[in-house]
Amino acid sequence: MSFTRASAQEKLSIVPLTGNYYIYTTYNLYQGSPVPANGMYLVTKRGVVLFDTPWDSTQFQPLLDSIEQKHHQPVILCIATHWHADKTAGLEYYRRKGIKTYTTVLTDELSKANHQPRAEYLLTKDTVFHTSSYTFETFYPGEGHTKDNIVLWFPKEKILYAGCLVKGAEAKTLGFLGDGNTAAYASTLKKLKAKYPHPNFIIVTHSDWHDTNSLQHSIEMAERLNK
Repeated sequence: MSFTRASAQEKLSIVPLTGNYYIYTTYNLYQGSPVPANGMYLVTKRGVVLFDTPWDSTQFQPLLDSIEQKHHQPVILCIATHWHADKTAGLEYYRRKGIKTYTTVLTDELSKANHQPRAEYLLTKDTVFHTSSYTFETFYPGEGHTKDNIVLWFPKEKILYAGCLVKGAEAKTLGFLGDGNTAAYASTLKKLKAKYPHPNFIIVTHSDWHDTNSLQHSIEMAERLNK
């Protein structure tokens, strides 16, 4: 699977992952080219849980509409995994829609300092969520892509939602590191791999997510940062 300019013209795409999990993709321009940003959502009997928000502000409402049309369920909760706009851009929009929005305290501090949208509810520690018959947890492995990057783990399905911390198995670099910690990046990724050693899926933001070698590949790239 590759992301092309033709794909970017679609603005929003939704593909099934497994069971009631879906990957949605929006696009934005970075250095003059359209770049994909993957997010995920989970359909439960109580409503839909959204992981990160669209990067493209024109797709905040179309995503809600598409989910409602496809699943006949409203989005009830949204969790953003770090403070950059490709994750948080829609937080205030969704908050105004009555959706419960969450980030960590650290993400909120960085969002405030950088004038980014902020969530209504704040997580003070790694947290386990129970929604209908589903359970998932947040985990902060340490600094890497940003100071605040968290991941989400879905134990039953063994989905590791890694966001921007992990890059795709074919990625050439770790991407933008201007807000990252290059010294800690490799150790953070190794901690993540030790915590969740055998995921069935690893969902990354800006690359193809089908190859679960993405985490090991990212570790190897991070190790080269300090050489």
